[in-house]
Amino acid sequence: MSLLPVDDALRAILSHVSPVSTETVPLADAVGRVLAAPIVARHDQPPFDASAMDGYAMRAEDVADGTWLELIGTSQAGAGFTGALGPGQAVRIFTGAPVPDGADTVIMQEEAVREGERVRFTAPARLGHSVRPRGNDFAVGQVLLAAGTRLTPMQIAVAAAANADRLAVARRPRVALVATGDELVLPGSSLGPDQIVASNSFGLGAMLAPYAEAIADHGIIADDAGLLHDRLAAALDAEPDVLITTGGASVGEHDLVQDVLTTLGVKLDFWRINMRPGKPLMFGTRGKTLVFGLPGNPVSAMVTALVFIKPALRAFLGHGEPAHWRLPLAAPTPLNTARRHFMRARLIHSETGPMAEPISQTDSGHTSSLAAAGLLIVQPEHDPGQAAGALVEALPIDAF
Repeated sequence: MSLLPVDDALRAILSHVSPVSTETVPLADAVGRVLAAPIVARHDQPPFDASAMDGYAMRAEDVADGTWLELIGTSQAGAGFTGALGPGQAVRIFTGAPVPDGADTVIMQEEAVREGERVRFTAPARLGHSVRPRGNDFAVGQVLLAAGTRLTPMQIAVAAAANADRLAVARRPRVALVATGDELVLPGSSLGPDQIVASNSFGLGAMLAPYAEAIADHGIIADDAGLLHDRLAAALDAEPDVLITTGGASVGEHDLVQDVLTTLGVKLDFWRINMRPGKPLMFGTRGKTLVFGLPGNPVSAMVTALVFIKPALRAFLGHGEPAHWRLPLAAPTPLNTARRHFMRARLIHSETGPMAEPISQTDSGHTSSLAAAGLLIVQPEHDPGQAAGALVEALPIDAF
């Protein structure tokens, strides 16, 4: 059976992702969520011409060296001056306060000399200076945040400024995790002579948590067909949006997961990908559940999740796929094979800007080198290797 190209596999996966489902949440609970509908301004911001500093509001044409203006009142935030300003007059004004009718300029208090109820200025007036015009930030009808935007604190702030107290966001998928293997024990266990500490579910759970409503960890299942059948049946019967198994995705004598999943009604689309690390990736569906069978080797599991599962979850949320970076190499890359290589690399900052520094380690069980990486260099099939300084495609590991 030939290996499926990476791009074909990703297209197949995305074709099974359900359309975005929407829910409404309070603004305070919306950070990290993805907008399902745009936020459109329903008022001008600021809603009036406002002062950008503490000082005095006047007509610029009235300001001249040695000329005194009559002070007729005060405008402060929340309590603007109610009258209109005429020739030869000024109003004491504070930051954020409405600029009175008739005034067109604000001069800061440090450039003013006040005596009783009159004021003169030690600097010339600049027409319109220190006045924030109505709608300067945003105006009625302006799209402030598009659908598909992930809400960071800065986006939450502009949504609040737009007077939005509840937001329509994408419903997050429910994810289930299963680790398989006789050799696996949980972190904190005393290790026997043939045992390995299980890391996949912990790494995957941390990676996928920002996208998920909930992550159900179904623990470790031994390589026993009957036990696998019962435990995987229970995981599938909970109808998660995504079920992820690690281990047993190949076709060795002890790789039982594929057979058990098909017995449970999972329709397999493919199970071998033309990539490294991570060739034995399995994908299928049962009902609305997307089923991923990832390799047991931890680097392979994490890399295949980055390349395939994160895009699927972004599609669930209606969040656009971020463009890969183009960075110069800090060191040369070696000749590649016929499989697309997602090469571990560090992001370094040189005098000329950011660069990708390849990590030579390629072992699919070498977790410390993946922990040291900030990028995956996407090395094309049959790439002859690139010299230092060449621009390469890079996938940032921790990007949303």
